[in-house]
Amino acid sequence: MKVLQIFFFFVLAIHLIQAQDKSSCCQVNVDFTSFASDKEFRDAHQNPNAFVLNDAKGKMIKFKTKSGNEANAYFVESKNKSNKYILVFHEWWGLNDHIKREADELNEKLGDVNIIALDLYDGKVASTREDAAKYMQSVNKDRAIEIVKGAFEFAGKDAEIGTIGWCFGGGWSLQASILAGKQGKACVIYYGIIENTPETFKELNAPVLGIFAEKDGWVTPEVYGNLEKNLKAAGKKVTVKSFNSDHAFANPSNPNYDKQATKEAKELTLKFFNENLMK
Repeated sequence: MKVLQIFFFFVLAIHLIQAQDKSSCCQVNVDFTSFASDKEFRDAHQNPNAFVLNDAKGKMIKFKTKSGNEANAYFVESKNKSNKYILVFHEWWGLNDHIKREADELNEKLGDVNIIALDLYDGKVASTREDAAKYMQSVNKDRAIEIVKGAFEFAGKDAEIGTIGWCFGGGWSLQASILAGKQGKACVIYYGIIENTPETFKELNAPVLGIFAEKDGWVTPEVYGNLEKNLKAAGKKVTVKSFNSDHAFANPSNPNYDKQATKEAKELTLKFFNENLMK
């Protein structure tokens, strides 16, 4: 009898371990910054191509935040007076010249819109994956929210706000659009995520365009499928487009980005902003 009991507990233990493994591999709700401690995630990001933006359309600015500490941003002002603003959120590398070029391109392609590319790292920019992981993990959420709200104040109470971000910045694009409330008009997420339930999106006004990669080992189809489900359960407008690509396929710093998928994703992004923010 004792042998049978030991065998029973042994089998039960195996089943419990297998269940835990299955739960882990199919996790649908994640905190993006936790990926920084994952060596495979770090190694999947090649160090960014060297690039210097010589013909910048914008300039670096500083603005006040609630605590009194200044925040940094790259600001591309609309040629004509406009209450349209897009907040751009950098990848885990920080506010580098690749992101500034994306800000310039949005202004050029969309026309009368102000672009604010925020610096959530307070001046730090990574050129290695090790530094990028360290900087992303060190982001204080309260400080990041303070920076976002400071940008809202800079834009003004009458501003209509769109958001866009990649990777780490994709999650912050969604978070910023929630914080924007009724001022939020359009939110674009590139393979980013935040922990979420339908209740998370109670204050979200902006429709969401989610652009994801089917081969992504972190923001997996299960993860972004759960995001889409929760947005719809909250009664929010969401469009999801997935590409047969890997994580970071459209990152402006990525040496091995997917050119065709990036082209299609950008076309979708511009169309989305034109329909929801620029009209």
